[in-house]
Amino acid sequence: MAQPLMAETAAHSPNLGNTPMQGTETFEAFGGKEGLVKIMDDFMIGLVADPRTKPFFDNNKQTFIKAMLVEQMCELMNGGCKYPGRDMKASHANMKVNREGFNALVEQFQFAMDKHNVPFSAQNKLLAKLAPMYREIETTTGDAVAPVFPKAE
Repeated sequence: MAQPLMAETAAHSPNLGNTPMQGTETFEAFGGKEGLVKIMDDFMIGLVADPRTKPFFDNNKQTFIKAMLVEQMCELMNGGCKYPGRDMKASHANMKVNREGFNALVEQFQFAMDKHNVPFSAQNKLLAKLAPMYREIETTTGDAVAPVFPKAE
């Protein structure tokens, strides 16, 4: 069922990273919030399995990260959510994420979207909204160094 459009004047979350899309077509193509949850579950599995991204996610708070990603994507796609998390620069400040790690993350996200039959056009619309955030996430041009986190879940 289509969700009502957010009012044009409604403020988006200050830490969202980009302005939300117009309309809800892309959100619906992702299967709504339920679809996003399933995609993020598979996305996290891929991130932990991929040796290029595993150090950043294996010992991190995976449930929390997935929940924040769902809220962020939901708001970006005008799904009626409000992203309560930090901005991308603050979220990645203690990490040394290089281009290879960032590209690997995008690759895993594409695999998860493909697995859930998200149309290519909808994937591209979301990726276009997310792409500028790499400037806030990529923090090094050298070797990536994952932060040390206490073991979580």
